[in-house]
Amino acid sequence: METEENGQAGQITNLKEKVIQAIKLVYDPEIPVDVYDLGLIYEITVYPVNNVYVMMTLTSPNCPSAEYIPTEVREKIQQIQGINNVEVEITFDPPYSQDMMSEAAKLELGFL
Repeated sequence: METEENGQAGQITNLKEKVIQAIKLVYDPEIPVDVYDLGLIYEITVYPVNNVYVMMTLTSPNCPSAEYIPTEVREKIQQIQGINNVEVEITFDPPYSQDMMSEAAKLELGFL
C-alpha cells in the first residue's frame, strides 16, 4: 500500500523528469547541444506544491544569449501541466567548463 508521502515523492520524481525533458528542448544558439547535456544545469528542485527552482550557468559571463537561454528554460518548464511557479537563478560559481558536458554532448561536439 502506497503512503501519501511515497505518492508525493513519486509525483515529484515524475515531475522532475518532465522538467529535465523540457530543459532538453533549450539549445545554446551557437552550440548544437541542449543546455542540460552541455552541463549548464547545476540544480533542479521540485517542491511539493509544484514550484520549480533551477540553478544554472552559462558557457561564459559574456554569453550573447545570457538573457535568452534562462528565459527559454523558464518558459519551457512553465508549459508543463501542473507547474506553478518557476524560478531560474544564474550562477558562475563554479565556473562552467567542458568537463561538465555529458558524454553524448562531448561526442556530438567531437571532444571524444
